[in-house]
Amino acid sequence: MRPRLQLTVDCADPERLAAFWAAALGYRVEPAPEPFPTWRAYWLDQGVPEEELGTGDCSDSIVDPDGAGPRIWFQQVPEPKAVKNRLHPDLGVGGGRGVPFETRRERVRAEAARLERLGATRLRTEDSPGTGSCSVVMRDPEGNEFCVH
Repeated sequence: MRPRLQLTVDCADPERLAAFWAAALGYRVEPAPEPFPTWRAYWLDQGVPEEELGTGDCSDSIVDPDGAGPRIWFQQVPEPKAVKNRLHPDLGVGGGRGVPFETRRERVRAEAARLERLGATRLRTEDSPGTGSCSVVMRDPEGNEFCVH
């Protein structure tokens, strides 16, 4: 049996990052198991003490609605992000080298602007018409780096 891939992101606020990345990737926040209306209700039923759950409904994972992409779990940790990511997401929205450079640049910039409205910050834009490379380096709401290309 082949292993299933789940990506885990350490963070301070799992619900916030789950909402951001669900919107960024076209995923959906993973619903709580039936018959529970929220993850909070599920965890309380499992015996997790209220004081360990924090606030909110405890949504901390997202899933691809088509089932093609990996589940992503946002794991709450006490320490803040301290250094550059060793692994980062690349969001390919430009269409690849078969698409004219100006069209790719327009798509990348539009997606970066949308992600900024969702809470991301832009670190830098890298345009190189000579090599055909166009990307925007960004950070999610907790400072995790990712690229839009």
